[in-house]
Amino acid sequence: MAAKDPKSSWHNKVTNYEQVGGIETSVLDNGPGKGTRIAWVNTGAGLRYKVVIDRGLDIVDAFYNQYSLAWLSHGGLTAPRPDASRGLEWLYSFAGGLLTTCGLTHVGGPETDEFGERGLHGRISNLPGRVESVIQPALAAGKLTTSITAVVKQSRVFGPSLELKRTISSTIGEPAVRIHDVVTNLGNTPAPHMILYHCNYGWPLVDEGTEILCRGKWASRGMDMDNAVFNARRNFKKCSAPIDSHRAGGEGCAFINVAADRKGICTVGLYNRKLGLALVMKYQKKQLPWLSNWQHWGPGEYVTALEPGTNPPIGQAAARQQKKLIHIVPGKSRTYDLEMAILTDKTQIKRFLKTVGR
Repeated sequence: MAAKDPKSSWHNKVTNYEQVGGIETSVLDNGPGKGTRIAWVNTGAGLRYKVVIDRGLDIVDAFYNQYSLAWLSHGGLTAPRPDASRGLEWLYSFAGGLLTTCGLTHVGGPETDEFGERGLHGRISNLPGRVESVIQPALAAGKLTTSITAVVKQSRVFGPSLELKRTISSTIGEPAVRIHDVVTNLGNTPAPHMILYHCNYGWPLVDEGTEILCRGKWASRGMDMDNAVFNARRNFKKCSAPIDSHRAGGEGCAFINVAADRKGICTVGLYNRKLGLALVMKYQKKQLPWLSNWQHWGPGEYVTALEPGTNPPIGQAAARQQKKLIHIVPGKSRTYDLEMAILTDKTQIKRFLKTVGR
C-alpha cells in the first residue's frame, strides 16, 4: 500500500476507509478492564495498536502483522485507579504495554518530604481522558492521517493542576505511531514537572540476542542488581535468556545520555535479526534529555523498556536536590514528541544500524 500515491492503490476500488485502516472506539465489557474506553488503531501497513482512553491515552497492545511488540503484565489492562497515589500501588494496575506514561509531577520510587507524599511514577497513567477529536482518513481527498486527541487533567484543590493534551496519530500505509503531548499548568503557582515514556517491549520482538541500540554514555543506576547487569563483563546491549536472579523483583536499570544528531534528534531502538524486524524510536533531545533502559528477564516475566524522559526515574526529591527539577509557571506549557516505527526493509534497517553506531 503506497502512502505517497494512494489513488494508484485504491482509487475506484475502496468505498469505506475501514477497509484499509483507521480508528475504532469501543468499551471493554469483561475482566478487570470492564468499562474502560479504548481505541484500536489500524495503520493499514501491518501495525495495529490499542489506545486506552481511560488510562491517559496510553498504548497497551501493539502488533506488527503476526508479531506482538509490547510486553503485557500478568494483570494486563485494568480499569483506571485515580486513587493509586501512594507507595507501590502503581504496580497493581501497571499493564506494561507499548507506552505507559509516568508523571506529571513525579517519576521514580515512592517518597515523602516537606513537599508531600508521592507514589511510584505518579498518577497520570491512571487518569481518564476527555476525547476532543477522532480524525479518520479521507481516501478520496488523499488525506491519510488518522488521529485521536484527548485532554487528561492531573489536578487537586490548592494545586498543582496540570493538563496533558495528547494526540496519537498514524498515516495510512506507514507502520508508525506518533505521540504529541502538550503539558500546561492550569494552576496559579509554579508546578513541579517530570515526565517519562515507559515503552515496554516483549516477545517475540524481544528475544535472546535482540539488540538494544543507541549511541551514548550508559551508566548503571547504581544498585547491586543494576551493577550485575550493566558492567564491562556483560553484553548488556543484547537481550538475555530468562535468568533466575530476575524472579520477583530482580531487575537492572541504566541511565543513558543519548547522543543526538545534528538536528537534535535521538534515534534508539531494537533489532531482532531472526525476525528481520527493527523498532525505531525517535525524539528530541532538547525535550527529553534522558533515556532509561529497564531489563527484567524474569522467567515468564520477560521484558525490556526504553524510557525517554525529562529526568531519569530518580524521583522529585533527588531532581530538586540536583537542581534538575523542572517547574512550569502558571499558564505556560511544555511540548513533547515521540515516534515509533517498524522497519523490515533491509536497506532501511542497515541505515538505522549505521545511525546508532552499530
